[in-house]
Amino acid sequence: MICSSSSQQLERIQEILKEQYSELIPHCELVKADLVQGFLDKWNRVYCFSERQIFNRPKGTSLVKKGIKRSLTKKQLARMEVGDYVTHVDYGIGRFAGLDLIKLRSGNQQEVMRIIYKSGDCLSVGLQSLHKISKYESNQITPPNLSSLGTAEWENKKRKVKSRLEKMARTLMELYAKRKDLKGSACSKDTYLMAELESSFEFEETPDQYQAIQDVKKDMESEMPMDRLICGDVGFGKTEIAVRAALKAVISGKQVCLLVPTTILCYQHYQTFTKRLQHFPCNIDFVNRFRTTKEINSIIKKVGLGDIDILIGTHKIIHKRFIYKDLGLLVVDEEQKFGVKVKEEIKEMSSQIDVLTLTATPIPRTLQFSLLGVRDLSTLHTPPKNRQPIQTILYSFQREVIQKAIYKELDRSGQVFFVHNKIHDMEAIADLIRQICPEARLTTAHGQLKGDLLENKILDFVHHKYDVLLSTNIVESGLDISNVNTIIINEAHRFGLADLHQLRGRVGRSHTKGYCYMLIPPKLSLSIKMRRRLQTLEDFTDLGDGFKIAMRDLDIRGTGNLFGYEQSGFINELGYETYNRILYDVIDELKLSGKDLENSKKITGDMRKTHCVIETDFDLMIPPSYIESTTERLELYWRIDACRDLEALQKIESELKDRFGKLPKEVERIFKMVQIRWQAEALSFEKVNLSNGKLKNYLSKDKAFYETEVFAKLLDFIQEYPEKMRLQQTSEQVIIVVQGIYTIEQLESCLGGMKV
Repeated sequence: MICSSSSQQLERIQEILKEQYSELIPHCELVKADLVQGFLDKWNRVYCFSERQIFNRPKGTSLVKKGIKRSLTKKQLARMEVGDYVTHVDYGIGRFAGLDLIKLRSGNQQEVMRIIYKSGDCLSVGLQSLHKISKYESNQITPPNLSSLGTAEWENKKRKVKSRLEKMARTLMELYAKRKDLKGSACSKDTYLMAELESSFEFEETPDQYQAIQDVKKDMESEMPMDRLICGDVGFGKTEIAVRAALKAVISGKQVCLLVPTTILCYQHYQTFTKRLQHFPCNIDFVNRFRTTKEINSIIKKVGLGDIDILIGTHKIIHKRFIYKDLGLLVVDEEQKFGVKVKEEIKEMSSQIDVLTLTATPIPRTLQFSLLGVRDLSTLHTPPKNRQPIQTILYSFQREVIQKAIYKELDRSGQVFFVHNKIHDMEAIADLIRQICPEARLTTAHGQLKGDLLENKILDFVHHKYDVLLSTNIVESGLDISNVNTIIINEAHRFGLADLHQLRGRVGRSHTKGYCYMLIPPKLSLSIKMRRRLQTLEDFTDLGDGFKIAMRDLDIRGTGNLFGYEQSGFINELGYETYNRILYDVIDELKLSGKDLENSKKITGDMRKTHCVIETDFDLMIPPSYIESTTERLELYWRIDACRDLEALQKIESELKDRFGKLPKEVERIFKMVQIRWQAEALSFEKVNLSNGKLKNYLSKDKAFYETEVFAKLLDFIQEYPEKMRLQQTSEQVIIVVQGIYTIEQLESCLGGMKV
């Protein structure tokens, strides 16, 4: 008997038995049970093995899903404040003025969002239209100009941007089509070797990590060259994905090149890959500045002969001197660390091979390409078990703050990173630390030290011969020391967002609480962009927030010169969200006018889905008597409106009941109206209006819709009930009018009946 608590693990064991030990199958039973240690039952002649014994997996190393948050975080509540600039996709840029209760003709009440426009004009937006509103974000410092209601100004602005974006979108589609036409070499299907490697992983894969692995395998088995971005925080399982991809390539007879930005990370990856693949037919080597010329020449020769399967190194390994016998996979770790020249070399060598990019915080350009679908994107959100968020604190440079932070860590037998990115005055900082913390054992390290000396200093620190490591940002990538749980970053304002997030990720890597102290000049002396960058680090401290930080970086910096056109002006005029909506619309229109519809769907997926607005005269609101805080009610309206499936809706419903008690009738109707909106969107309705028993369903304005099967079946349904339903044509669109709908149940039943 072989026992495992994981069904996936049992499937892998079955595969290994089938391919390598088929004679054992009649005598072996696989049992789903969590057994730590196996045993021998001589009386019944049974050997019982635990899969932990077979694969040498320690107990208690599983990863857990994030649970439902029982309270809204400060960050969520700060999403929208009165006075913030917002963009309504139909009416333009205004200022949020809070929530209001309005009385309907039916006598019922609804809560609406008020937006103030130019000349003091006010717009009331119903709860079912919140998806049309976004917080205004751009990369400009000055406030935006407010739009005017009742004029064509906003529509003209959108039209102008749209025409300019069409050229960009055409370039995007050509890029994707070119990539699809390229032919690479498909990897073979998984063998028992992959099952053995996966079974020996000491953790249980998280759902998103498992999905990313499956996506990578599928990409590699396709003839179309893979170009996938894996985005996940430090310690969330990106390296394991790369290890499995590397083995898959090697099994298929291909070589693997793993490109890393730093010497330290290169050596750490070499150790990780060697340990994970020690029992597999893989020859692994590495190149960094510490290898001698003789060693590098020997490696170049072996790479050319195919004697090295996996080569790990800094930018040297993509130099023209390295001629690979049969390169099949390029893994790029922390792409944002490489300069333009290196990226051009990557582009040259990767046109017909699989490319896997790993990052915690992708640069805006990379992220934008992934969001638009030119690169495939997988995100890892699930944190390791017992990992705690890192507390991030901003301080001005003060001796007392540094002293307190160091002694606080030393009191719990921990160690400290002190990052100071200027070598010329590092000794002065070292003297200061020795003065204020005489008991702390301190060593210094930076990239200009000789290889042996730097390595010895780092190893001594790892073995706790020192308490404080004062260094440049060389600790940013690759240094994984679980006993270091406090990091002090001097002159934090001089670092980029991604750098700060990576540095912060060096601590709190075990079950111990991590602290990150960022030392900065007085905030008033900093530019607005610098302040926004530092504020982002304070706002996003949850585990897995690297992707959100990258999105904020995209807002702050803009996407840059993505297609050879300057986009920042467009983003400033419309706001980032509206700019993206128009870009997606342009892409969709170009795709529909072209022949290659199959390609089109792959780029934007579900983007053409109709967003329907529901207008009814029912009581729809979260009563102040149920939730008093206006900000919290608004946040809940946003979250409910953003739900895209029943599971997400039920989670929020469960959370509300847990925190505030039984749902009032008005709140139950809000949840019901979201489901009704999904029904309407499936039917391509742009608006549903119910008033005084008369239901008006506004059909899509898209001419292509009237040639679809959905429209044909809607016509058949109307003809079945001529006494209740009729078609009404206006100059702009077609409306289905239904009489005798007075309750929310009748509305749901009516739309359900139209379902095709």
